[in-house]
Order: sequence, then structure tokens, then C-alpha cells
Amino acid sequence: MKKILSIFTLIITIHLNAQEIKFGKVSKEELEEKFYPLDSTADATYLYKSKDVSYEYTGSQGWYLITKVHERIKIYNKKGFDYANKIIKLFNRGGKDEKIINLKAYTFFINEKGKIDKLKLSKKDIFDEEKTEYWNLKKITMPGIKEGVIVDLTYQINSPYYYYIDKVIAQENIPIKKIDIKIKIPEYFIFKNYQKGHYPIHLKKSSNNITINYTNRLKDCFGCAKTSSYNESISLFEKVIEIDSKNIPALKETEPYCGNIGNYRASLEFELSGTKFPNAMYKNYSNTWESVSKTIYKSANFGNELEKNNYYKGDLATILSSANNNYDKIALIFQFIKTKVNWNGKYQKYTNSGVRKAYKDGIGNSAEINLILTSMLRSAGLDSNPVLVSTKNNGIPLFPTLDGFNYVVSKVNFPDGKYILLDATDKYSTPNILPLRTLNWYGREILKNGESKQVNLTPSSLANETNTLFVKIDEFGDITGMLRRSLSNHSAMFYRQKNNAKKEEDIITSIEEKHNIEINDFKVLNDKNITKPITQNIKFTAEGFIENINDKVYFSPLLFLATKENPFKSKERNFPINFGMPWQDNFSVSISIPDGYFIESYPKELAISLPENLGIFKYKIITKGNKISLSTMIQFNSSIISPIFYPTIKEFYKQLVKKHAEKIILVKKQ
Repeated sequence: MKKILSIFTLIITIHLNAQEIKFGKVSKEELEEKFYPLDSTADATYLYKSKDVSYEYTGSQGWYLITKVHERIKIYNKKGFDYANKIIKLFNRGGKDEKIINLKAYTFFINEKGKIDKLKLSKKDIFDEEKTEYWNLKKITMPGIKEGVIVDLTYQINSPYYYYIDKVIAQENIPIKKIDIKIKIPEYFIFKNYQKGHYPIHLKKSSNNITINYTNRLKDCFGCAKTSSYNESISLFEKVIEIDSKNIPALKETEPYCGNIGNYRASLEFELSGTKFPNAMYKNYSNTWESVSKTIYKSANFGNELEKNNYYKGDLATILSSANNNYDKIALIFQFIKTKVNWNGKYQKYTNSGVRKAYKDGIGNSAEINLILTSMLRSAGLDSNPVLVSTKNNGIPLFPTLDGFNYVVSKVNFPDGKYILLDATDKYSTPNILPLRTLNWYGREILKNGESKQVNLTPSSLANETNTLFVKIDEFGDITGMLRRSLSNHSAMFYRQKNNAKKEEDIITSIEEKHNIEINDFKVLNDKNITKPITQNIKFTAEGFIENINDKVYFSPLLFLATKENPFKSKERNFPINFGMPWQDNFSVSISIPDGYFIESYPKELAISLPENLGIFKYKIITKGNKISLSTMIQFNSSIISPIFYPTIKEFYKQLVKKHAEKIILVKKQ
């Protein structure tokens, strides 16, 4: 009986697995599902994600890349509503446009009668937007979105850019119940493929013999009554790469300091390394970063724009009249461009309107602003070059490609080998203090001859915060004190970006709420003067930090500045720890204890050094009479730390939190 039952179960399983998921047909069970069984925290789930990529050939237009997409998404709650919107990117250049056809979609729901009902996507829910000169967006907003619905979407993209296969995303920010990917590549095209991410995705590789039928049209000829045509066919084999997986977990930022989480997303990327057509020689298409950089440099929207300089000569002469040395020149030109041309928020490696127009109108993209800056620095006699960058949201490219860069900064070189990096898009940026968006491993410096070399974008200076705290404790356990906080380098830039547009009372309120203190006097120095560190002077009173138990007084000497929680809680971690930059926090605390008390005990000195000079934690207390002095410091020397050190970093923070929580004990004199 058990054997018969097992066979019966196997037959049912095979039948269910073999069922084809058809567009436009959903089950009531899926619509009634309240949460995803394997992840109850998911706001939405891909019930099905399918992509089929293949090639077609026509005699008149040649090879075309055909991409068929089918996506079915279950929306569980209001937080999942965003997954009912879809943006499709379409590339167009020189009249060769990607086209989207067969776009259809439904929103399925259970109506008041308990039956499956649906709303059809209409034209009014589809919007076209020109994102850049070369990219158009097709934006889709599904109708009738509410909790519990299922969105079913299908479309096809026909692309003349047969040499570029889009990245296959095999892991999303929500779970995927079933994914079905097929990439079919004719033998004439030789692609390398690269897997990315930590979640293992199994690739099934095979090959098929296929026949491609197409129609050839004869050109018009003198005396011909009409254009004639004839049918032909090609027999060849194609390589097939498949992903057929189930229950792929969501990619989540469960831990802090992940950087761009997309860098660790399970995905598959393709690079055309060459072509080999019948009766033709093999043609190599593989790129190097040097060749990519040279291609960008030769573009009319890059190298040619860099050479233009007549439009600013009068302004430059005025600027240089007050410069005494090269450092003055850099500072004055840098500040002038930040004031003269505002950033429009667009990340670009090419100019759009051009440097002249950006300069005249006072607004431009990242390429226009920093190419103007580079050109002015060169005209001032400095050795300056543009640097191509892939911003954090653009990710880290796996192989040399034009898409690997999307931004430009500027670099000034000195004879001793030192250099300064500049980005004039951010008014709070200073020399060698680039905006966080640009701090993504390495850039590519483009030299005047079009050659290039790698540039490390990691800041050489620490983001520094120094807190000096003076505290007096009275006999009732109330605290009066002054906090002097100094911020320099990236810490100062982040403060200005966050607070300079705020009202002072809002800043005071946020500090009071964060530290549980009452501020009596508040002053900020140099918040507008970006060449100097920011200094906050805060006079305050506080209650609740002192415990009285049996004539003994207990308190943490760091008071409200203590680190109370370990940010690293997971048992293990697959992603690097990405601080963005090396950093240092210093704390100096001076405490006056009330008369009639003596110090019974205080935390012992501690120093922890991380392996490979990754960082250090120091903690030391000195007492003298009724004075207590604490000096402590946390420093990380690396902006990115490998996950192999995660257990060590987690333990490091555990010891740090424990030490910060230790108490000084005062005893009342008898």
C-alpha cells in the first residue's frame, strides 16, 4: 500500500511540475494567500519570473535580439504596492531603436462574489519618458492595486543591438517562487558569461540544431515591375543556457554597512568576445579597460568637449589674478565652478548639452561640470585629467564595458606623485573629499593622449569626529556639562549635507532626542566655511544617567556618548563590511564628582587591535581626587573589510559595547 501511495504521489508531483504557467491564468489559492510561506516578512513575491532570449535574422535588417518576458507578482500588503509598477529601458541611437511589442498585463483579484476577476492594463496606464539622449523609459502603472492582488505582465523587446544581452537578474529584493530563464545564442556569436552574487544559481548548458528561415528581397532594378523576394534558410546550432530554479530567497540588507547591496545580487552577465560567421575570419570584440577608456575619450561628447576653452578665458584670468601658488589656483577654480555651474542631478560620463551651454546656463550633468573644471585647471598650467567613475548605484562591473562607467570627476597630479581628486557637483565637497556616491573602488584616469590608468578612489584621510565632554555631577545625581564636537573630512561634509538647510531649532531638537539631554546653549562654527572643520559647542543639563543604590552611585563615564548596541548581529555574513571610507571617533571626557564622595572602582584599561591593521579600540581612565578623565578611541583603517573577518569584527564590537557599559562606582564618605 505504501509503495502504491508513493508512486501515486510521484505521478502527481511530476504532473504539477510539468504544468506550464500560462499568462492570464491564476489560481484562487494564490489570490487567497496571505503571506509567502517561506518568508512571512515579504511584502510581495514573484510567483513566476520568465525570460526567453533568442536571435532572429531577416534579409533586410540582419540579426535581431528577441527578449520575451513574463512576470507574475503577488502583492501581500501596502508596502508591496511599488512592485506593481514596472519600468522598461529601451536603447536608441542613430535611428536604431529597441521596440517593445505584445505588451499585455492584468491585475487579478477576488471580487465581492468570491470569484476571480481582473482589470486590464490600458494605454492611459503606460507612459513614455526620454531619460537621456540614448535611453527611453516605458513606465507601467498597474490598475486596481490593493492588498492581495496578483499582477501578471508580459511583453517582448526586439533589439537591433544583437551584440548586447541584458544582465539576467536571478535574485530580487522579494522572494522568487519560480524562475525560468533561457538564453539561446547562435554559434556565430561567442559570448563569455559571468556569474555574480553569493546565492548559488545552477546553470544548465546545452546545444541544439536549429534552422533559421528568412526572406531576402532583391533590390529594385531598372525595368522591374515590382521588387521580388525569395526564401532562404540557415542550418546551425545554438548554445542554450538555462536557469530553472525555485524558492530563491530575497536579497535583504539584514546587516548595516552593505554599500550597494546590488553588488551581491545573484545574476548572470554576458560579454561578446567575438563573432565567426560563415566564410569570414573570427572577429574579436573583447575589451580592456584601456580600450574602453580610449573609446570614451574619442567621443565627441567627451574628448572634444575637454579641448574647448574660449568660453571661460575672461573668468579664468580674473580668478588667477589672486592666486599665489598652484594650491591657490586649485582652490579658487574649484570653488568658482561649484558656484558657477549647478549640478542637475544627472550621472553622466558624456556631455549632454555641451560644456559651453552648461557654463552659460549655469547648470549641467556630472560630465559637463567636471570636464569644465578639468579644462580650466589645465588652462591654469596644472596637470589635470578627467577620471571615469562607476558610482555606487551603478555597481562594480565584472568585465570591461562602456556601461562600467557613468560619472566623471577631476584629478590634479603633482611632480612628487601625489594627487588631488575633485568633484564640483557637490557644494560641500573639498579637495580629496569626494561625495559618497563616487567612492566605489577604482576609477580610470584619462590622459591627454587618450591612454588611461587606474586610480584608487578610497579616501586617504580618516573621516574624523572628536567629542570633548566636560561634566559636573551634583549630589542629587543631576548633570551639567558642555560638549564640544569637532568634525573633519567626510564627517564634516556629511554634517553639512544633512543639516545646513535645516533650522537651528530642528537641529537642537534632534540632538536632544538622540542623547536625552536638554540643551541650554548651542553654537556651530564653520558650517558654511567648508575649508575648516565644523565645531559644535553644546551646553546642556541631563537627568537619568546616574543610579543611586545603597549609598553608592553608578554611571557610565561616556554617559550618552556610549555605544550601546552591537551593529553586527547575524551569525554569519556573506557580504563585505563597507564603511565607505576609513574613519576615527575620539572621545575625551572630564568628570567632576560631587563633594563627599570617593571613587571605589572604575573600568580597567583596554586596547584591542584588529588583524592586518584593520582597526583599533583604546579605552583608558585616569583618576585624581574628585576628577575622572577618560580617553577612548575607535578607528577603522580600511573602508571595506572582507566577510572572512566578520566574526572578528562582531567580537570587536561586542567587547567595545561591553566596555562602554561598564560603570564607575562612587561611595559616599562616612
